[in-house]
Amino acid sequence: MNITRRIFITSAAFAPVACGVPLSYEHGLPVAQPKPIPMIRPPEVGQEWTYVKKDVFNGKIMGVINERVSSVGSTITIDRTTADGGSLPGEIQTMWGMTITDTQWPRLLNFASALPLWPLELSSSWAKQFNAKYSVAGYASSQLNWQEYMSAQGWERITVPAGEFITLRFQTLINYESDDPNKVDCIRKETVWFAPQIGRWVARESSGSYQLQGQMGAAILEGSYEWQLTAYK
Repeated sequence: MNITRRIFITSAAFAPVACGVPLSYEHGLPVAQPKPIPMIRPPEVGQEWTYVKKDVFNGKIMGVINERVSSVGSTITIDRTTADGGSLPGEIQTMWGMTITDTQWPRLLNFASALPLWPLELSSSWAKQFNAKYSVAGYASSQLNWQEYMSAQGWERITVPAGEFITLRFQTLINYESDDPNKVDCIRKETVWFAPQIGRWVARESSGSYQLQGQMGAAILEGSYEWQLTAYK
């Protein structure tokens, strides 16, 4: 990653978060930070979460995804299936909350070192930037640059199909190097509502953009999606 892009991610990451510009469509009710801070439910085999995925722009349901903890050991594996039982790529964590194989993208991503799935401290004031390398599944030799800024935005009470939850809302701004050399200034924005009581998020939104190499003008928008928890155990 060249120096221009390093400067970009630093300024772009801090601007929307520090100024309080919302990146989300979902809304929760702000609440005071819980005292004491809630403990995060530890992983156990058999824990499950079911999410409905929607297109933000037209509200169309794109699918229902079930996630289930299948193993807890030196790594934690979460199997994923569709509503009709079809198999999806699984998520792998090196420890609870630290992912090395991320399934939340159009293609499966593997990181050279684990990245957090939620803030390392459940505090409204927590923020941190991470630099990493990643590869697209099946192309392990191609290590690409990844830079993200994660920032807690405050505690909120939010209602989703699975019920009402007290959550820590956080945002992540990602600047990554695409495996497609024609795509530059690739940006992904996420807003997540994390519920410590279930050890997982209850709502999540994601959108992205990029530009084409050598072309000036407005960024090309990618899909904007929303996930909501419908059931868990």
